[in-house]
Amino acid sequence: MDIKLHNLITTALIKFKEKYIQISLVIITLVMTILRFLLNEKGRTNPDSIRYMRFAHVFPTIDNTTTPLGYPLSIKFFTFFGFDEFWSSKIIGIAAFLFIILFTWKKKFFFKESIVLCALFSFLSIFSYTMSEALILPFVLIFLYTSSLVIMGKLEKTKAIFYLSLSLIALYNIRYSSLFIIGGVGLFGLVFWNRRYSSIFIISGVICGVFVVLYKFLFIDYFNENYVKDALTIGLYPTSKLLIELFQGLCTTFNPFIHIANPGGGMINYVIYGIGLLNILFIIYLFRKYKLTETEYFFVFVSISGMICSYFIQYVYPVNAIDYRLMAPFSLPIWLIYFRKLFLIFGIKVYAIGFLSIMSGILFTWLSKGNYLENRKEMKHFLQSENLDKVSLQFYLETTEDLDKIQVAELISTINPNIHLTFKPKDTLQKTTLTRYKVLQKIKIDKNKYQ
Repeated sequence: MDIKLHNLITTALIKFKEKYIQISLVIITLVMTILRFLLNEKGRTNPDSIRYMRFAHVFPTIDNTTTPLGYPLSIKFFTFFGFDEFWSSKIIGIAAFLFIILFTWKKKFFFKESIVLCALFSFLSIFSYTMSEALILPFVLIFLYTSSLVIMGKLEKTKAIFYLSLSLIALYNIRYSSLFIIGGVGLFGLVFWNRRYSSIFIISGVICGVFVVLYKFLFIDYFNENYVKDALTIGLYPTSKLLIELFQGLCTTFNPFIHIANPGGGMINYVIYGIGLLNILFIIYLFRKYKLTETEYFFVFVSISGMICSYFIQYVYPVNAIDYRLMAPFSLPIWLIYFRKLFLIFGIKVYAIGFLSIMSGILFTWLSKGNYLENRKEMKHFLQSENLDKVSLQFYLETTEDLDKIQVAELISTINPNIHLTFKPKDTLQKTTLTRYKVLQKIKIDKNKYQ
């Protein structure tokens, strides 16, 4: 009797301790997410962010078809509450993080694992980014939850097809790369066609495939009939280059502490890639030693198919090199299963990974810190003094590789998102066309020393 009582007390204390560890980790992650973009000289934006915010600003005019409607319309939604496009994008990132925590807690679906996942500096950085990956992550989780219900038999027949198809369509409306998830779902059903739920995955894949075709003809072709033809280019990059980028991208994606390598090279990159590679090997070891459930196997199947498609699409479509951000929707399921296995082995000690990752993030953020609020204040004053804060602007670049120059355009877009990039020198004669020189001769921007 005494032994049973002791065990009960011990279990209760562990749960009590774990609860406060979880609360602490969530709060620290939230605060760090906010600091991540405030301590960045341009508020965690990139050239694609300009397109997203401009799309939201000019809607219902369709600015471009390069991006689906989901993320720009989400930004637009929050502007109705008095926020500008920049702050709306940050609200989306924070809301996405909080949704994942609340959803997994309410559904008892990878709750502990999601807390550690969101604390990883790579995912924390995504939530702070003005990019569609921030929005897609909670929808990936909804898709995984719906799929698990189908596999476990809790969703069947027409209802299962409806909800699974709906979750896949939602994903595609946020990022086109979700097509790889759709393909993975259909392929899974075909490969395991003799299982009771295979027809659900096949039919859902077909339905979403039809949606993608209709989307192409009714939306993309309507507003830009040459988009696909202009975008597809055979033999963009050599295999030797792509394989190296794949290795580097996967190593940084699965590095729980540092997700960005030094572009200048050096010994530090061997450490970064080495940690990622060792972690990948450990993931493979755990997945082989501790048998995957049917649901877990499906998660891994879809993740790997997404990564493989992301690699091969580079041969015909110009995309950024594979990195933690592009891989986030595909790596998320593997991270969740990985943390589940670690919790089975090490218990609450696994939360230490989240804390250590945040600590490395604090160091990185401090070393590379800028001051977005100060830069925003300076840029806003400049635009207002020149009467350029509410008009359509252009920003001149010689090439898209002018990263140092385009950062000025990114900062401008956080105040006036109605800005386009131009590569025509004659456009610089216009008052509404800005250049890096025109801006920096009048204001000083607090810059990140570690570009």
